[in-house]
Amino acid sequence: MADTEKTAGKQRGKPFKKGQSGNPSGRPRGSRNVTTIALENLLDGQAEALTQKAIDLALTGDIPALRLCLDRILPPRKDRPVTFALPEINSAQDAAKTVSAVLTAVAAGELTPADAGEISKLIEAYVKAFETAELAERLERLERMTSQ
Repeated sequence: MADTEKTAGKQRGKPFKKGQSGNPSGRPRGSRNVTTIALENLLDGQAEALTQKAIDLALTGDIPALRLCLDRILPPRKDRPVTFALPEINSAQDAAKTVSAVLTAVAAGELTPADAGEISKLIEAYVKAFETAELAERLERLERMTSQ
């Protein structure tokens, strides 16, 4: 007997309807974990003393405490503004020139490769939007021509 024949009765497919949870009367949205609430209650009122202790340890040279304090004072940047010359995009050919300008900026050290990747995604999205608008305009013109 084939493996599929043995398991045919056990397979259920998709047991839940689309948009319906497996347990509709389950945990309410926004409810919090009991352990988290208990820990918050334990620390409640002690935040100032704990913060002061971390600062005192950092000032005495405790490196992990110093790192903790500095991370809270000045967290690492996730994103930053980037300024460089970007040619205007009015066609797919212009987009190629713009991507070339981005590559030149990376080669010159004006942009990081990660920044260039994000900018390239923006250029791609802009070109898609531009092409979509252009196609819609062409379609509209064709419809006007055929309706006359």
